[in-house]
Amino acid sequence: MNRQLFWFGVVGVSAMLLHFALVAWLLVPLGLPPLAANIVAFLCAFQLSYWGHRLQTFQARHIPHRQALPRFFGVSCLSFAVNEAMYFLLLRCTALDYRVALLIVLFSVAALTFVLSKLWAFAGHSSGGLPAAKKN
Repeated sequence: MNRQLFWFGVVGVSAMLLHFALVAWLLVPLGLPPLAANIVAFLCAFQLSYWGHRLQTFQARHIPHRQALPRFFGVSCLSFAVNEAMYFLLLRCTALDYRVALLIVLFSVAALTFVLSKLWAFAGHSSGGLPAAKKN
């Protein structure tokens, strides 16, 4: 578990930094609105996140892409929906700078992503539900 948390942090921070940098780059030089820039950044950071978590965090090379990729994309989309809603609310309801608001949001959804990724997206079973409890 400690190894997984370490790699989840490394991959997650890497994806977050990519996401953050892309939002800033798309927003300032290109003039995209913050929420649109956030969507583009999410789609790019998803690639880094999927491959990093598949290969390092959960070492799920044995799980077919046809199983892991759509599941992790579902987890990521749910996390992103929470991300986008929180980002919208922070931008609308607070005086926070967009960068500070985005950092708060990105850290807030990390726990949700880890749990769902571990228990479902990269779990080593092919059924649609969460894995059964281990027997002693």
